[in-house]
Amino acid sequence: MNTYLSAKQAAAELGISLPTLYAYVSRGLIRSEVGEGASRARRYRAEDVAALKTRKEMRQRPEAAAETAVKTAVQTALHWGTPVLESAITLIDNGRLTYRGHDALTLPDMHTFADVANLLWRQELTSGAQFTADIGPQWAPIAPLWPHIHQLALMERLQTVLPLAMAHDLAAYDWQSTAVYQTGQRILLLLATAVAGQPVSGSIADALQQAWSPEDTTLMPLLESALIYCADHELNVSAFAARVVASARATPYAVVLAGLAALQGTLHGGATERVDAFLREVGAPDNARAAISARLRRGEPIPGFGHPLYPDGDPRGRALLAKVAAAYPATPGWQLAQQVMVEMVTAVNRHPNIDFALVALAWAANLPPGAPLALFALGRTAGWLGHALEQVEQDQMIRPRARYVGPLFVMRDA
Repeated sequence: MNTYLSAKQAAAELGISLPTLYAYVSRGLIRSEVGEGASRARRYRAEDVAALKTRKEMRQRPEAAAETAVKTAVQTALHWGTPVLESAITLIDNGRLTYRGHDALTLPDMHTFADVANLLWRQELTSGAQFTADIGPQWAPIAPLWPHIHQLALMERLQTVLPLAMAHDLAAYDWQSTAVYQTGQRILLLLATAVAGQPVSGSIADALQQAWSPEDTTLMPLLESALIYCADHELNVSAFAARVVASARATPYAVVLAGLAALQGTLHGGATERVDAFLREVGAPDNARAAISARLRRGEPIPGFGHPLYPDGDPRGRALLAKVAAAYPATPGWQLAQQVMVEMVTAVNRHPNIDFALVALAWAANLPPGAPLALFALGRTAGWLGHALEQVEQDQMIRPRARYVGPLFVMRDA
């Protein structure tokens, strides 16, 4: 028999506000129905509230979740939200994001993307660093093929140039930390070169700005911020894929290829393409409410809003969107994105995440197709390599066991 809670009881049990409770209901996390009696007040499934509370506690107290998994001897540590590995790189806690103890949202105020890469790779925060590796020997075999590669989408370019460059970079097989620092720089510069269409050295954000919009002097700091905000996000699916490959001692090139393969999935960085398609579906600010309403009525998700680790809104999206608003307040692309955000908060109290923010930046600044995912990939490459270094230092291959649920023995016919 089902048991129910009132709205106030459910919100109190979860420690959230009533608008947040209603947002959970709209996302299908908690079922509700019209209650009995004269008031007909809605009531909420107690079992759904309890399940959501357990999930929140496991994310907030990963050590407790790990202990529970061990005690019950159930090998399900690879499920979303439960801890699988120790890491000293990124902490997500109470709506805050920190890289090695530094507030990720304020890093762009004083530091470059190269500074943040040093922080993730070498555990030290420099000031004013740039990428200085020589990529000439690795780019040379790619240059004759560039006219063909250039016809590919930005993400496909990244996945094409890396194997070609890897074959000409024997130093990448050296997993000594100092060697990996140099290999990491070469990989990032190669990827940036593939995006920009010309050899890149120094500042990746500056090179992208020159390639995408050389007259727009306000763009470069926003690109720098976007790269930093995307640099890492704990053990997401692409970071875990990168760590698995690194644990087998494949090269850093293979690590990044694994990360790119996972990132392009529509439930990860590939969500930026769904956000872009939705903005095209909306078309104009005046259409935002109708487009959102139509999707909600059909039970279709609206991409770019909400994040399971941030019930009150993705701080990365909030920070980047504030900078976009300040730089491009009057552009049609920003006005469209802004109206969609307003209507989403009004309708279901859901806030934009980093996927939406990257697409909003691209629309406001008129960046080329695929730019949001390319920025995501370039930024996250720094994090993947940081995780790879950490995994190699732990000197342990990741090899989870499967909990077999199939038949024990199949008899052959006589």
